[in-house]
Amino acid sequence: MSQSLFEKVWNAHAVKTLSNGQTQLLIGTHLIHEVTSPQAFGMLRDLGLTVKYPNRTFATVDHIVPTKNQVEPFEDNLAQDMITALRENCEEFGVKFFDIGSGGQGIVHVVGPEQGITQPGTTIACGDSHTATHGAFGAIAFGIGTTQIRDVLATQTMALGKLKVRRINVDGELPPGVYAKDVVLHIIKLLGAKGGIGYAYEYGGSLFDNFSMEERMTVCNMSIEGGARCGYVNPDEKTFEYLKGRPYSPQGEEWDKAVEGWKALASDEGCHYDDIVNIRAEDIAPSVTWGISPDHGIFVNENIPSADDVSGEEEKKSIEEALEYMQFEGGSPIAGKKVDVCFIGSCTNGRLSDYREAAKYLKGHKVAEGVQAIAVPGSEIVDHLCRQEGLHQIFEDAGFEWRGAGCSMCLAMNPDKLIGDQLCASSSNRNFKGRQGSPVGRTILMSPVMVAAAAVTGVVSDAREVFQVGEVAAA
Repeated sequence: MSQSLFEKVWNAHAVKTLSNGQTQLLIGTHLIHEVTSPQAFGMLRDLGLTVKYPNRTFATVDHIVPTKNQVEPFEDNLAQDMITALRENCEEFGVKFFDIGSGGQGIVHVVGPEQGITQPGTTIACGDSHTATHGAFGAIAFGIGTTQIRDVLATQTMALGKLKVRRINVDGELPPGVYAKDVVLHIIKLLGAKGGIGYAYEYGGSLFDNFSMEERMTVCNMSIEGGARCGYVNPDEKTFEYLKGRPYSPQGEEWDKAVEGWKALASDEGCHYDDIVNIRAEDIAPSVTWGISPDHGIFVNENIPSADDVSGEEEKKSIEEALEYMQFEGGSPIAGKKVDVCFIGSCTNGRLSDYREAAKYLKGHKVAEGVQAIAVPGSEIVDHLCRQEGLHQIFEDAGFEWRGAGCSMCLAMNPDKLIGDQLCASSSNRNFKGRQGSPVGRTILMSPVMVAAAAVTGVVSDAREVFQVGEVAAA
């Protein structure tokens, strides 16, 4: 019987059906960080339990890490307490920890793939919303809460209701200057921030076949912003090539066996999907958010919606609330809105390819007067590779601050915060009220190249026009 990858992986990891109808699911890989794990470890101690399979749990520190000065003790006492607790917990329970200065520290969803910890056909859990990132490798990856972290540490299992599967096909070729970030913002705009509730998203079509692994990660990362519990891409030769030779990938004969098994995981032709969505890549343009939810998206050359454009009272109120918070006028162009801060980084767009692409267009330009621009690599390895290629110098010459690895301004649980009602052009994943550290700070989501365009012009801009994107790409 034909099955989707989701069904294959789910069934292979199902331990039993619980009395409430949920499945007790074996978690193949558990990723932890400093924010959501301390309480879980405390629960283990209270219950007299240990970590059942410490070799299946991997830890890093990312959310609270200062990016400008990482010398300890940190100025923030709570941040110092968190990293100290994580070190002690990992030492006590025998968990591998990628600490600051180890050469492997970084955002958990960057570290897993680059270490080869993230592999096809496994179930992955982490106490972080954007765990869906790992689905780019053909894994089923869930964000979980602290009590579930405790369950996974203690039993290597968790309880979860089985999901429906929506196949999202994107076929064709993207126009120059349009990126994976634009694709996922467009998908979320079309299907809504709640459109994926109860679903796993399977991304496919010729565009995803041609996407690099890092582009696939960008899209899977934001599945949660569309309401989906997870998102994934079927593994293929690009997946295997990316993983080959990485520290935690199988080696030698084990590698060949693993690849054969991974090849069988892809969704079978003719398998059942609960829903199918078809999108043409040619219809997607550089996308930005205008409001306070990731589905408040428009193309950069479009006008901001007005409450007068819709008929439903709930939708009217939603638009009015967003416009008031963002200090925007309905019906006005999004292009030309003045920005105060420009941020390139996060688990969505903080990888080597993101900095390569932005640097290609940023070279020779200068950040506009009055704009603070920061680039924060997603890991120490990304930082090292960028430095090897001289990318950090291009950013610094343009007027960006090049900082140490961490989550940084994506959620601002560290010193990188907006001040007052500053407007930030951000390559991150959420534009909620207060997301970037100030209760009245404002966020516009966009691709790294679009952030670079905003940085050099001082306003939300179409990067295709600012950088003559088609011409540079052809050069």
